[in-house]
Amino acid sequence: MIVYAATRGQFSEDVFSNQIETRIRDAFATRVRRSIPSNEVDAWKNSMQYMNNILLRGEITEDAGVAIEYHIPQTSKRIDFILTGKDEEKRDTAVIVELKQWTEVKATELDGIVETFIGRGIQETPHPSYQVWTYAALIRDFNEAVQDDRIQLVPCAYLHNCITPEALRADFYRTHLERAPVFAKEDAERLQRFIRQFVRHGDSDRILYRIESGRIRPSKSLADHLDMLLRGNREFLLIDDQKLVYERVLSLNSKAQAGRKQVLIVTGGPGTGKSVVAVNLLVELIRQRFVAHYVTRNAAPRAVYHSKLTQSFQKSHVENLFRNSGSYVESEPGSIDALIVDEAHRLTEKSGLYQNLGENQILELIRSAKLTVFFVDEDQRVTFKDVGEVREIQEWAQQCGAEVEEAVLTSQFRCNGSDAYLSWVEHTLQIRETAHESFGGIDYEFRVFDNPNEMYREIVARNGSANKARLVAGYCWDWKGKKDRTIRDVTIPEHGFAMRWNLGSDGGLWIVKPESVNEVGCIHTCQGLELEYVGVIIGLDLVVRNGEVQTDAAKRAKQDTSVRGYKSMFKADPDRARALADRVIKNTYRTLLSRGQRGCFVYCVDPETNAYFKRRAGRGAVSPQPERGRYPGLTLRILAIDEIRPYENCVPVFDLEVAAGLDFSIEQPVEGYDWVELPEVVRPQRDLFVTQVVGESMNRRIPNGSWCLFKANPGGSRQGRVVIVQHRDIQDAETGTHCTIKVYSSEKRVSADGWRHERITLRPDSNLPGYRPIELQPEAAVELRVVGELVAILC
Repeated sequence: MIVYAATRGQFSEDVFSNQIETRIRDAFATRVRRSIPSNEVDAWKNSMQYMNNILLRGEITEDAGVAIEYHIPQTSKRIDFILTGKDEEKRDTAVIVELKQWTEVKATELDGIVETFIGRGIQETPHPSYQVWTYAALIRDFNEAVQDDRIQLVPCAYLHNCITPEALRADFYRTHLERAPVFAKEDAERLQRFIRQFVRHGDSDRILYRIESGRIRPSKSLADHLDMLLRGNREFLLIDDQKLVYERVLSLNSKAQAGRKQVLIVTGGPGTGKSVVAVNLLVELIRQRFVAHYVTRNAAPRAVYHSKLTQSFQKSHVENLFRNSGSYVESEPGSIDALIVDEAHRLTEKSGLYQNLGENQILELIRSAKLTVFFVDEDQRVTFKDVGEVREIQEWAQQCGAEVEEAVLTSQFRCNGSDAYLSWVEHTLQIRETAHESFGGIDYEFRVFDNPNEMYREIVARNGSANKARLVAGYCWDWKGKKDRTIRDVTIPEHGFAMRWNLGSDGGLWIVKPESVNEVGCIHTCQGLELEYVGVIIGLDLVVRNGEVQTDAAKRAKQDTSVRGYKSMFKADPDRARALADRVIKNTYRTLLSRGQRGCFVYCVDPETNAYFKRRAGRGAVSPQPERGRYPGLTLRILAIDEIRPYENCVPVFDLEVAAGLDFSIEQPVEGYDWVELPEVVRPQRDLFVTQVVGESMNRRIPNGSWCLFKANPGGSRQGRVVIVQHRDIQDAETGTHCTIKVYSSEKRVSADGWRHERITLRPDSNLPGYRPIELQPEAAVELRVVGELVAILC
């Protein structure tokens, strides 16, 4: 929807007559039907004067189109200014301009984020170049008229009051600046020339109207891009009941698009694959050209799953599909095909920075979509404001006239697949009584430490090349060091322990950034995400006295919003306040204690509490450890001798040099090397083995240090495949052996006597310079031995 639309000539008249802000305000009231604050009206008056000067001095033709306050469909985003016309080659073009009143800006360490004064003080906010580029990407990805008519979109930003543009143009923001240049107060002439490049002729083909009335549908290029990102990404494999829920959602989507509003509530505990199903559904629905969003209230899952899907920490246009749960306050009913709501237990009533917008997020999500899927674990509600209960969702769904169904994810892929461990945690925290009062028989590594420094060293050791071990804590220490790196927030003086809270520079990506192993995370940076190993510091908000688990919300940090409102609630209704705080604090630690797929380590600040966890764990809590120094980064379980059934439940693991020296034509003995259990999605079979790939020569396909599955004696054509090869003339600088891992290709000559290799080329696949193909001529090729072919990257 466009609030104000006119020709450039009419726009200039409105500015010259000092009527522009009035015309925009009146149009806004008519079309949007809500009042406008006076500061926004003043901003229109100020900015439009500047834009008019740019267009007049740039000699932009009077019949170019001007649009002000274009509301991007299905979002709360508004584009400040659009100029339409044709470029020198008569291509339909829309120049999109983000206007800012800022005078000063500071750079940050967050990708696409700057700091400036907004409202009540200095705040972090999107870099204008990133912001306007995402607006253009939204239109390009979802406006069918723009796609089919090939309307050229040109984004830029104009900060006409800004006198400190250096921070905006920092090299750190180069990617965003290349996509959308930024112009400051001193750049008026540059902006004139920039616009003039793209609008040389008027809007003779109603470009504005076509954009405004274009059908909302994902572009094929977006669908293909997402499909490519997901294909082969082992982070998102669907197995067991995950696949069943996935197919059920697609079936419900057919009903929803036929006019029957659908709500599916999917319950599941930690590690049951809720997020994996959610991301797969997002990609598949977009592939089928439906408008779909992945939604969470918590920023960390959005950031991490976007980065895992794109395999990049940088912001991209795909990020438009990952939305905050408060984005639907003003959405039109049924305007979105499907909303996939992950971590739905974290939904709140109100939205916005000050929790003052909208009525109820559950209602707004259901109302906005034809199909809404809620992934819920009620035991992970960890703040006073969390309202995402199954009963609550059911009630709102019925009020909206939706058909409601439920599904359950039960297969446990975290905590070593042990539901028994989760039951033990609940019993230990006295959340509920379970059948697992004792740790005995639970196949999961759990250790209680007497010193937090020892636990931290163990986490660093477990982190290895996999980068999947982190230290987390209850939010019991004030976060003073967000702006000052010298401050160590989490301190335990009696042990000389002092570490920083999670890095502010990493934002929601904290849990996957390599440096964050040296920081302490909290519930807000790890909920909905998983690790291989987690170390949990239990603060003074949870202590044990005479065998009773007691909680105290007053021991939480003052910055923690989880228990905000506790004091006033306690004055009004002490019993309710205590009960609610008790549930929030216990759920917080239940969530933290279940982040580790393979193991959990614990240190309690309170000595009596530490002793309690030791007693509860008992001797059975510490599992025998594999020889980690021999297999750095390997997270597969190494089987004991009496467990091994070769190629039935395991395959061998050894280093590359050993692999090259083995004769796979005969059955391998058990003695001499270890055997590992494969992920459930991979069936063991003869000739499979695991080895580590070291070096950067194949880093586009195989990260340095990855443990990979190979098939020995591969048959058929090897053309274009990744293989381990051995040759006396090969001396691999990274492995130090006569074998190497490369992409295989060959040229053959066919004669009456058969065929022979004319040339074999072994190509690296690296994003680093300096790696060269290895070429073997016919006489050397005969001595080449293909040891194995890559099957999968495991860890």
